[in-house]
This record gives sequence, structure tokens and C-alpha cells, in this order.
Amino acid sequence: MKRNTLLAILACIPVIASSQNSNWEKEMIAVTEGTSEHIIMGAAGIQAAQWDQLQHPKFWQQIMILSPDSVLINVGSTRQIIAKMSNKDWHTQTEAQKTIFKDSVRTLLGLKADERINVTTGKNDFYRFDLVFESLPKGVSAFEGFGVDPWYAQSILLIESPGRMQKSSVGAYGPFQLMPAVARSMGLTVNRSVDERKDFMRSAYAASQLLKRICIPSAKGIAESAGLVVDEQSIWFRLLTMHVYHAGALNVKAVVNAIGPVSSGEELIQKMWVTSAASFGNASQNYSQLALAAHIQLNQIIQRKGVPVYSCSTIVE
Repeated sequence: MKRNTLLAILACIPVIASSQNSNWEKEMIAVTEGTSEHIIMGAAGIQAAQWDQLQHPKFWQQIMILSPDSVLINVGSTRQIIAKMSNKDWHTQTEAQKTIFKDSVRTLLGLKADERINVTTGKNDFYRFDLVFESLPKGVSAFEGFGVDPWYAQSILLIESPGRMQKSSVGAYGPFQLMPAVARSMGLTVNRSVDERKDFMRSAYAASQLLKRICIPSAKGIAESAGLVVDEQSIWFRLLTMHVYHAGALNVKAVVNAIGPVSSGEELIQKMWVTSAASFGNASQNYSQLALAAHIQLNQIIQRKGVPVYSCSTIVE
């Protein structure tokens, strides 16, 4: 038996042993780097459902690898990229020149007058996959131990504050970007002298319990009220749950009601990308797109490295 395969088997055995009541291990992969094995979530489910072929996550992948000194000019509803240009060149234009440019894009593409033309800055300074990678196996393992789908741990770590301990403008903090009141409600101590949100495992526990007690049940109720059959491990349901984690159940319910009848969960998610309601606005629309883009980009980074990767569902029988 090859040494790398043996390492992967040894790494995956605890995961599979603790996953007897779930199918999460089918999506887990062992990434071999030197003498280390990292158990994380693979992107096979995203690829199988062809989410990686959609323009919206493709657009955000481009933003994740683009320097902040550049911008992508794009159509708001479709994320079609019109042009790439220097951030400085765009901002040195007058407001009148910017308006003329956007109007010319609408005319050229035959778009409606109210179609948004966005100018989106590169964010490779924020989406630091190199910094966040080491925390992914810890998050996956922690959520697995807490009995919560580890796909959520990886998603949140990849997009909320990747590899950093920054406090958001609204007060969210820690690797899972929890608000103070939410963290307290899930058992964490947050006061002037102690903030357990900065502790990875305590923060992971609080985030997992928020998902287990509130986000997943709320998303399930919203989906079923919309006439959808729920498979909790389907990508669309996970994305809906991520929206609840980010925007809150009331705002997600409002946008789902605004959308009206849909034939599938996939259709619902894609309509959420272009629909606003209550406080579900642009940032909320982008959230699940970013989650998809981050998983896809991580998978591509691993592939480019050329390191051995094994599926935990197949190496141990």
C-alpha cells in the first residue's frame, strides 16, 4: 500500500466512525501535503449539480483572485463581465463620465434603463485561501463532533473572515463572525473582559448550535412552505440555510414569498440572487454565490497544487 494512501486511510477512519448516522463522509476528502493529512469537504456535490457552471459563482471566483487595484464592470442581474479596468482609472472619471459609460453599456447590450451596471473591486486581499486552509479541517471536525453538517463550517470559514480575526462594522467577530447577542444566546461569554468568540472551538460550537437550533429548522420550514421537498444535504438547501445564517429567517422568508411559486430548490436559489425584499438586499443576494465560488475556487487550488487527494467514502470499505 502506498504511504500517502495509508496516511489518508488513517486520517479518514475517525471521520467515518463518527459519521455513522449521516452521509457527510461521502463528500469528505483527504488532502495530502507532505506528512500531513487534511480532512475537508470536497466540491463533488456542487459539480454534480452543475452549480459551478453558473455565471454568478464564476463571476465571484474572478473577484476572489483579482487584485484590489482592478475592477470588473458587470451586469447586475447576470454578472456578465463587460470589462476589466484599473480601479484608479475608473475612479478618476467624473460622475457624468461614469453615467455615460454605464448608459452606453445598457444601449450596446439592449438592457433596460433600470438594469444595474456594477463596478466590483477585486478582493484577493480578503479571500486568502492560503491563510484559511489550516482552519478548515478543524472546523469540519468540530461540526462533525457537534452533529452538524460540516459543509456549513467550511463555507462560513471560507467567506466570512478567511484566516483573520477581524470585527465587522456591525460587531460580528471571530472565525464564524457571530454577533454578540447571538453568541451569548448559544452559550458563549461576551463582555468587556472576555470574548469567547475569538476561541475557535467555542465559536465553532456556537455557530453549529445556531445552525442546528435555528437556521436549519427555519430553512426547512421556509422551503416546505414554498412546496419544496427537502433533502438537507442538497446544495440548494444548504445555500438556503446559509442565507438564513446571514440574513435571518424573517428576511429569507420575505424574499421567498416575493419570489412566489418555484419548481425546484435550484430555481429558488437562483431567483434569490436577483430578488430583494425586506432587508434582503444586495449583500444577502451575494452570500450563497460567494459560498459556491469559494468551494469551487478551493477545489481548483487543490487541483493545481497536484497533491494527492482521496475520497473518504472510498478508501475505507
